[in-house]
Amino acid sequence: MKRSMLPLNALRAFDAAARHMSFKRAADDLAVTPAAISQQIRSLEDVLGVELFRRTNRSLVLTEAAQLSLTPLREAFEKLEEAVSVLTSSKSSTVIKVAVSPSFASKWLVPRLASYYERRPDAIVKISASLALTDFKAEDVDLAIRYGAGKYPGLVAEEVLRETVFPVCSPDLLNSGIRLDEPADLTAQTLIHDDSFSEDDSAPSWAMWLRAAGVELMDGMPALHFNTHSLAIEAAVAGRGIALARSAIAAEDLKAGRLVRLFGEAVPVGFAHYIVYPADKAKSERVQDFIDWLKEETQRPDEDGNYAA
Repeated sequence: MKRSMLPLNALRAFDAAARHMSFKRAADDLAVTPAAISQQIRSLEDVLGVELFRRTNRSLVLTEAAQLSLTPLREAFEKLEEAVSVLTSSKSSTVIKVAVSPSFASKWLVPRLASYYERRPDAIVKISASLALTDFKAEDVDLAIRYGAGKYPGLVAEEVLRETVFPVCSPDLLNSGIRLDEPADLTAQTLIHDDSFSEDDSAPSWAMWLRAAGVELMDGMPALHFNTHSLAIEAAVAGRGIALARSAIAAEDLKAGRLVRLFGEAVPVGFAHYIVYPADKAKSERVQDFIDWLKEETQRPDEDGNYAA
């Protein structure tokens, strides 16, 4: 069949009906009526000369021919979506859409964006801050920056920043007369916890750091819990206790003197910051340029000669 004769609307209706095995749910998906879906399916069967569904009293059953066609049909729709994405990207070539965790956005990325705008003064950066993993097929996002173990199936994942973790507190708390001479002294203090990755045993935590320092985290110790690392750091800045800081996230507060690093004990962790994106996104010049800038920024020393992590 020639491209000009392809019944795209009917094929979309068939795809939706096959996914849901229901004309009603397919209609809801495509914002049409069930009668319209039924009409499109009948029209497609007439054009192709092939039966697609066997209709029973209470359900639909795909025919063998219909089942065989679904995989190439869905691959074709994905290619169409990719083509439309490329066209849309070229129309708004100055826009870059980045998904990132709230902590990394506020404490690392946003303070450094000025240097990106110096590089691309015409750029429009749209940041979506969330702890949720990005669904690149469902969301309009160019790339994500994620903190984790680097396991993102089906996506390109480039490690750009590895961190260490260490205890920090405010200068006022340190100078208030409390005893903080060695890690064991932490058992008498309020520990501020970051619960962002509480379900992952390999994520940096107080239990992990104290274990490495030869101290046991005991039940009943005073504690504050937050669901983002930036909130845990802000609580430490406010003198509410002692936080286990990630080096990149706490860098600006340490440099400004809002936090003090304790004990000199730093523990490397298996987590790192990764740039994550579908392979086809690398074809975009603006996306590749932003990735290049991120890599350069993570390798840029500060005025004291220290690097981001």
